[in-house]
Amino acid sequence: MNEKEHHEHQEHHEHHDHKNHNDHHKMMIEDFKRRFFISLIVTLPILILSPMIQEWTNIEVEFTGSNYLLFALATFIYFYGGWPFLKGLKDELKEKNPGMMTLIAMAISVAYFYSSATVFGLEGSDFFWELATLIDIMLLGHWIEMRSVLSASKALDKLSELMPNTAHLFKEDNVVDVDISELNADDKILVKPGEKIPADGIIVKGNSYINESMLTGESKPVEKSQGDKLIGGSLNGDGSLEVEVKNMGDDSYLSKVIDMVQKAQESKSKTQNLADKAAFWLTIIALTIGFATLVIWYLITRDFTYAIARMATVMVITCPHALGLAMPLVVATSTAQAAKNGLLIRNRTQFENARKIDTVVFDKTGTLTLGEFKVNFIKVFDDEHTEEQVIKHAATLENNSEHPIAAGILDKLQEMELDPLDMQDFQAIKGKGVEGTIDDKNVMVVSPGYLRENDMTIPSDLPKHGVSTDVFLLVDGQLIAAIGLSDGIREESYDAIKRLKEEGIKTWMLTGDNEETAKQVAEELGLDGYFAEVLPEQKQDKIKELQSEGRFIAMTGDGVNDAPALAQADVGIAIGSGTDVAAETADIILVNSNSEDVVSLIDFGRATYKKMIQNLIWATGYNVVAIPLAAGVLSGIGIVISPAVGAILMSLSTIIVAINAKLLKLEG
Repeated sequence: MNEKEHHEHQEHHEHHDHKNHNDHHKMMIEDFKRRFFISLIVTLPILILSPMIQEWTNIEVEFTGSNYLLFALATFIYFYGGWPFLKGLKDELKEKNPGMMTLIAMAISVAYFYSSATVFGLEGSDFFWELATLIDIMLLGHWIEMRSVLSASKALDKLSELMPNTAHLFKEDNVVDVDISELNADDKILVKPGEKIPADGIIVKGNSYINESMLTGESKPVEKSQGDKLIGGSLNGDGSLEVEVKNMGDDSYLSKVIDMVQKAQESKSKTQNLADKAAFWLTIIALTIGFATLVIWYLITRDFTYAIARMATVMVITCPHALGLAMPLVVATSTAQAAKNGLLIRNRTQFENARKIDTVVFDKTGTLTLGEFKVNFIKVFDDEHTEEQVIKHAATLENNSEHPIAAGILDKLQEMELDPLDMQDFQAIKGKGVEGTIDDKNVMVVSPGYLRENDMTIPSDLPKHGVSTDVFLLVDGQLIAAIGLSDGIREESYDAIKRLKEEGIKTWMLTGDNEETAKQVAEELGLDGYFAEVLPEQKQDKIKELQSEGRFIAMTGDGVNDAPALAQADVGIAIGSGTDVAAETADIILVNSNSEDVVSLIDFGRATYKKMIQNLIWATGYNVVAIPLAAGVLSGIGIVISPAVGAILMSLSTIIVAINAKLLKLEG
């Protein structure tokens, strides 16, 4: 297989993997569920055959080989029900990151091997029923938790879907359709109106408005003509373009974004959730106390079997059943509550970390602002024209333009219930405005830049207003009127920023817009800082920059261009109205696109974390009492906790924890 084929083969596979990720999540949920129910059924005969349970219930079930049957059933449950944990142990140790799986796997292994030894001659009573119930509870906990948390990432899938599959290639004098993978640098391709651009390139001929919003997040189509760069995956407007291909495959902008997202996600997946951290410490404690128990008892009694029995009891008791349920129940409750309030949690470790957020970075367009222009004022400078005439003239010209400012002026025309006029000789003045002939007069709508270049004075007494852009109407070279437009700040943005400030959280803004506009928005909203004129690919670096100052960052955004930054931030928050891609790389999705939800999210993250700590204390508090007793601290006065009492304490702590989890509420 040559290198190119190999690469395509690999890409095909990668694409395929992401497709399967969600199905994989569903399959795992089903798997835990199946293992739970089957293990539960096998647990019943184990309970009936267990000597300890028989003591409690005074039911004797004893027949030749009954202990071998017990051993056989327990062996099945250990390998079948315990499989996910044994596999998890291997993964966690490979990552050098022992957590929940290590603790569970250790406890069930000690219980299993010790109990098996008692069947084959070691003195002592077995823990088979403990083993079975422990596995049942842990399977149940994992099943509940996985069901509640939204499945992880299809992000890279969504990104690769932005690319079309074929391109129109110029060959000799013909245009032929080829597969994208067959394109090479410097090939010339044709992009027809309304098509997606198949590779990064440069326009050789033609001009058009290109919609790059899914890549750059900027809502307005950008006018491009000969010599301008195009990004693969963006959408061509109504012009036909001849393009020279520059970057394909791995070098393309989109692949770089995919790559940035992947790297950021990997570095993030190393962080552990609370249950794993707790489990890590319990593992260490169990091992330390377990071995200490063995050594001390052996030194005191010189009776190895007794010492082993005490050690096994300690190790099994240390694995808190309650912890296996404590966390998943809180997760399930908090996920359900959050969803009711429009917060979809996709990564629960990051959600638990929301309490640590000290800086929230907002993407401007579409998050803090509406992303659409509205006319704020019309100021007429001469007596011959009325506001209606000004809007009619301006709208007639703008009727042929794709610019968002044009859309704002046309909206105003409709609002005033007027009709456009007739016009000839329309043309766009690159980057400066538009002109045409109306009633034999030359009419132009231009930017302040055009006035400056032509040494015309820009009126200084224009109303100041929000985040604004002013355009000017010229008739036969005379300045007739100014029209002020602005991209409106969302109402809820004000409250969101105010509430974050009250909680002592810093607010920053990232935008591709110019310094002036950025400054206006930042001052209007009272932000702590902003980054202006940030290119999409630099957004991630800006987040890193803030992180390097030791801040814990939440990033809120809505476009593909925000994806790497969302993945990079400590907590990535996607605004619901944004692109699927942003949602896929975020840890949490705000369904209502309301920036105020960021505040609720932080508060709720705190509440959830508090609940988890409470449950941890309950779940492990039982251990604090049970472990020393099981280790035989008070054996001098005849108190050694029997596994039976251990079991009762354990069930109690599990019930308390379950009830506590259900009490979690989101104060909205």
